[in-house]
Amino acid sequence: MYRHLELRLTQRVRDFLRRSYDVELPRIVIEQPPKVELGEYALPLAFELAKKLRKAPRKIAEEIVNGIGPIEGFEKLELAGAGYINARVKRDALAAALAADTKPPAEIPVGKILVEHSSINPNKAAHIGHLRNAILGDTFVRLLRFAGREVDIQNYIDNTGVQVADVVVGFLHLEKKQYDEIEELSRQPRFDYYCWDLYARVSQWYAQDKQNLQPRIETLHAIEKGGNETAAIADLISVAVLRRHLETMDRLDIEYDFLPRESEILHLHFWDAAFTKLKEAGVLTFETEGKNKGCWVMRRAGTVKSQTAEDAEDTGEISEEDQKVIVRSNGTVGYVGKDIAYHMWKFGLLGRDFGYKEFYRYPNGHECWISALEGELDHPHFGGVSEIYNVIDARQAEAQNTVIEALRGLGHSSAADHYTHFSYEMVALTPSCAAELGYQLSDEDKTRSYIEVSGRKGFGVKADDLLDTLITSAKKEVDARHPELSGAERHSIATQIAVGALRYFMLKFTKNSVIAFDFKEALSFEGETGPYAQYAVVRATNIFRKGGYDPENFLTNAAIQVSAADLAKYFSGEDGNEIWELWLAASKTAYIIDQCIATAEPAYLAKHAFQLGQLFNFFYHRYPILTETDEGRKKFLLLTAAVLRRELTRVLAVMGITVPPVM
Repeated sequence: MYRHLELRLTQRVRDFLRRSYDVELPRIVIEQPPKVELGEYALPLAFELAKKLRKAPRKIAEEIVNGIGPIEGFEKLELAGAGYINARVKRDALAAALAADTKPPAEIPVGKILVEHSSINPNKAAHIGHLRNAILGDTFVRLLRFAGREVDIQNYIDNTGVQVADVVVGFLHLEKKQYDEIEELSRQPRFDYYCWDLYARVSQWYAQDKQNLQPRIETLHAIEKGGNETAAIADLISVAVLRRHLETMDRLDIEYDFLPRESEILHLHFWDAAFTKLKEAGVLTFETEGKNKGCWVMRRAGTVKSQTAEDAEDTGEISEEDQKVIVRSNGTVGYVGKDIAYHMWKFGLLGRDFGYKEFYRYPNGHECWISALEGELDHPHFGGVSEIYNVIDARQAEAQNTVIEALRGLGHSSAADHYTHFSYEMVALTPSCAAELGYQLSDEDKTRSYIEVSGRKGFGVKADDLLDTLITSAKKEVDARHPELSGAERHSIATQIAVGALRYFMLKFTKNSVIAFDFKEALSFEGETGPYAQYAVVRATNIFRKGGYDPENFLTNAAIQVSAADLAKYFSGEDGNEIWELWLAASKTAYIIDQCIATAEPAYLAKHAFQLGQLFNFFYHRYPILTETDEGRKKFLLLTAAVLRRELTRVLAVMGITVPPVM
């Protein structure tokens, strides 16, 4: 409702400006007054119009307030300060609509959105950095679905790259194992852990002698060619590790719809089709001299075309420093080239498709599909989407921008405009967290603000280890507080708390901030944490339990019975302003979610959850609900608690966080 009222206010102001001043403002800024008693919206547009209309801002604001007329859902507009306009809503009407969970009709754009996230190399166990990617991506999917969008979730699998090749080298050259031996190992519950250690050992082996790198080159060529034992071993390893990754992510309630693999992009000749189109469109040029002689190159994203000094016309040449190599002189295609082909398929621009096979069934019955050379005839439709969000770390910005420019060069500007690099920064560990996980730290390490992780060095936090440690820590607290519960119940509650703590911690920082993960901070029941928000919901539930009410039924019945007139008296005066601040914050869930989607920034939702938790806890301590003697006021306070509980539960669900029955 809050968002709906804002849009209505914006439209009425825009109509007034057009009618009264013949002025079109492309964007009307709406802010929130510093105090709720001043109103719910503040408009500074008079300052923007002052120069254009050659009037004082306060005069313009006065004309708007006096001339705009009544607006449905608003009590009035008021002049404030040197030219601000404050808008007051009809509190009782908004509260009644919120209690009834009224959802005004909204225009939902047509077309499917594709969110690609995780994209973990299938060569070893998932680590803490992968968790940030997956949690960001999964939360963004939930945001889009809350807003009514149709979303496909894809997890790109680079099963032919150097990381997989390195593990194959480890098995064949360090451990001297045959296919059957590797297959037996791959059936072990934590095969991905075995590969983690082997990958680090291979990296050390390479460092000992440059000649040791030769097997990597030979292995890469064999994997890309396919149809040989080395390629079969690579497929065996990558599939086994991939299954472990899906199991790990399922612990966090993260699922995928489709797993496109690089091997199929190669062997189904996606690149060949893309290469032809790129050459025909002049996006790629062949270099006959210089350091990139024999390569196919394109212009680096963000560089300026070469021009002659005389007529400033494009010469068609790309300076050497502005060249991005797409196809190397030996004929091999770089990562970006294959990515261009893959994204052309995503938008339905390639003219080719994968084969599809069922791969993994989640406990809830959801089916995840994987690419194949020849697949099943009856399968869901993937690709051909209208928008793409790629959750990939900030270090891949140039590669992502190159793909966008390739699409633009092919004449697909609309696709390029609807391709978003959902960029994020790395995850590190606080020194105390690293020490708690068993890593030996130098004196210098102990003074740092964070410790970087490195998979090649074997230094990092495996995702499953992190989850296990969080669950163990949470369970100690649950065991102490609720010894009357069964072991299974206590473990389930500890898991909900641990997952909530981890997901909230990964989401509360803006995505372009480096995170230093810390166990104590994440699991705290105080401050901006998942357990703090969960605890607020549990407290609200306890109020209803102690009073003998079911919170959902109470809210449904109260919303039917209560009228705007019944609510009006509780929103006046100082106490009324305090309680109205709760209701106003609760009305903003859809507004905040729209903001998260527009900016591709889920951190705003975490802030909203924290604010709702804070407001409820203040309310909980300030107003003794069950001992209230005025029956009408008691019902109103219970209704307030029920609305806050519903909205906070809803917000946490969009963040992928469930609420345990007790804390």
